[in-house]
Amino acid sequence: MNRIRLLLVEDDPDWIKAISAFLNREEDLLVVGAAASADEAIRLARTLDFDVVLMDVHLSETGRDGIYTAMEMQEIRPVRVIMLTSDTDERTMTDAFTAGAVQYLEKSRFAELPQSIRAAYHHPGAMEALLKEFARLKREEQLQSLTPAEREVYDLIEQGYTHPQIEKRLYKAESTLKNQVNKILKKLRVRSGKEAVDKVRRKGLLSQREPEAHFETRQNGEE
Repeated sequence: MNRIRLLLVEDDPDWIKAISAFLNREEDLLVVGAAASADEAIRLARTLDFDVVLMDVHLSETGRDGIYTAMEMQEIRPVRVIMLTSDTDERTMTDAFTAGAVQYLEKSRFAELPQSIRAAYHHPGAMEALLKEFARLKREEQLQSLTPAEREVYDLIEQGYTHPQIEKRLYKAESTLKNQVNKILKKLRVRSGKEAVDKVRRKGLLSQREPEAHFETRQNGEE
C-alpha cells in the first residue's frame, strides 16, 4: 500500500510529536517531515517529497504567517494544504482557502484528520474547482476599480509586456500610458507594475500586511 506522505508545519514541538504518533498509527498515512517555522517549511517544500501539508495558521508572534507560507508553497509546487489550527476567526478561514487550502480543521477536531487527509488526497477535484472559481472572483474583486482602458493596460503588464510594447500594441502616447499606469498603481495601492501583478496574483492577501498610508506612485512609470 502506498502511504499518503504528510508534512507538518507547526511551531509547537509537543503538538508535532503527538499528532505524528496519532497519524502514523494509520496504515495509509506517514509523517515524512516537520517544520517549526515558515522558512523551514519553504525549504522542505523544495527538497522533500510529500503529498499533503498540515499547516498551523500562526507559526510565530508576527501574525498569520501560516497562510502566507501556504501561498508560497503553492508557487513552488502544487500541494494540498489542510489548515490545522486553533484560530476560528471567519476571515482567517476565508483567507486560508484563498491561499489554496483545501480544508480547514480546528485542532480540537484532530480525530477527523485521517479522513480529511484521505479526502484531500483522493478526491480533490470538487474543492479544487471551487478554489479556482474563488481565486477568479478574488482577482476580479481586486481589479474592479480599474476602468476598461486601465484594465486593458493592466492585463498586458501582467502578461509581461514592457511600456514601449504596450504603447505600440494599444496605439497610446507615452504620456497617456504613463498617466494610466500611475492611476492603476494608485488604485491598487502599490508602487510598481510588478507589485501590482504580485498583489493581484496573491489574491489580495498582501493588502492585509500593508500600512493604511497612501502609496506614492512613480512619476516615470514602470516596465
